[in-house]
Amino acid sequence: MQTPQKIAVVGSGLVGSLLAIYLKKAGHTVHIYDRSPDIRKIKFSGRSINLAMSNRGWKALDGVGVGDAVREIAIPMDKRAIHLVDSLKFQNYGQEGESIYSISRGTLNRKMIDLAEAAGAEFFFEQRIWDVTLATATLHIGETERGEWEERKYDMVFGADGAFSRIRHRMQRQSMFNYSQEFLNIGYKELNIPANADGSHKLDKNSFHIWPRGEYMLIALSNLDGSFTCTLFMPFEGENSFASLTDRKEVEAFFEKNFPDSVEVIPNLAEDFFKNPTSTLVTMKCFPWAYTDKIALIGDACHAIVPFYGQGMNAGFEDITVLYEMMEKYGDDWEKVFSEYEKSRKPNADAIAELSYRNFMEMSTKTADDKFLLQKKIEKWFSEKHPDKWIPLYSRVTFSDRPYVEALALGDFQNTIMEEVLRMENIETIWDSEQVENKILELLQ
Repeated sequence: MQTPQKIAVVGSGLVGSLLAIYLKKAGHTVHIYDRSPDIRKIKFSGRSINLAMSNRGWKALDGVGVGDAVREIAIPMDKRAIHLVDSLKFQNYGQEGESIYSISRGTLNRKMIDLAEAAGAEFFFEQRIWDVTLATATLHIGETERGEWEERKYDMVFGADGAFSRIRHRMQRQSMFNYSQEFLNIGYKELNIPANADGSHKLDKNSFHIWPRGEYMLIALSNLDGSFTCTLFMPFEGENSFASLTDRKEVEAFFEKNFPDSVEVIPNLAEDFFKNPTSTLVTMKCFPWAYTDKIALIGDACHAIVPFYGQGMNAGFEDITVLYEMMEKYGDDWEKVFSEYEKSRKPNADAIAELSYRNFMEMSTKTADDKFLLQKKIEKWFSEKHPDKWIPLYSRVTFSDRPYVEALALGDFQNTIMEEVLRMENIETIWDSEQVENKILELLQ
């Protein structure tokens, strides 16, 4: 298919490891560099919002035959469990049998490195890449930024080194390179719900648990060992914020008041709260993603997004699916491969960035709103009757591999229809009537 090349991938995360497997499949020599130690040999801790694998991610994994190995470490979640202050409600995600899958980031990363090694990729850990010569695909490696550097030349280099990529940093210094980053004024902190003494889960393991409270919220996703990884999202400053919780008493009182049913299942609440870091959330956009036929960015290195649609990893994996399609199509014309790849992916990366940003409002505020829950109920009912006419936005993003751009546009169109439907008289009692069905069909014309 292609003439074998010597390729460096910078970054041994999820996207870098899967990309290596695809490049090996195409017959290339692949070296993966990472400044961190081998994650398989250290205790993984700190920031690791659990991942939610959905259709796009599975398609990329199945494309190189590693999907089943990952399914062994994944837990299906077919619904949201919405924890209101005084009650618990469930909301199914898609049609019968459709689920997203909870996976621990650390567990998946270890697995992906094992799979990439088994495919023949070679890893170089604790190797600090300080710079790259774009024109010759030469990496500059050294102990310190100001010390001595060693050069390693490749046929091409992929930057899969995350939102603060060194490879992109070099590309930013060429002319006509557009770049923006925007931090939310909301941060996140990890907490933990341990397993019961017998190893079972304290909450329903097949639900995505969410405590929506407007400007802040708590979520919990299950792990294989019976525990849950919880993430608290809150403003950095203000009345209900990380800055406002300064001691053990304040933290416990805050949870007692706002997340009462979480208190008994998070025994080390205050310890975890003060021990674990408060992390930032950033949306990063840039263009171009490639330099001639020598350098290309992939995953968070070219489109970091906030985690509220659970699509960061899925979007990064889909980059690889599209890149590989271009490799099959254009063979050795790598300049064409890269230009078609970035042309295809950039609008979709921007679309999922927008959808992810909006979804924070949906998760933190709207999931506690009766009108919103009714809208979801009507959409689900109508789409089951007319699957050819209506796929809800969440399903379009999560349970299909149609372009994100299409999902954003159609989602906006559907929302204008639903706004009109919700204004119908007595909609609460007639929501599943022929009258509502005909109204939607009329508005779809």
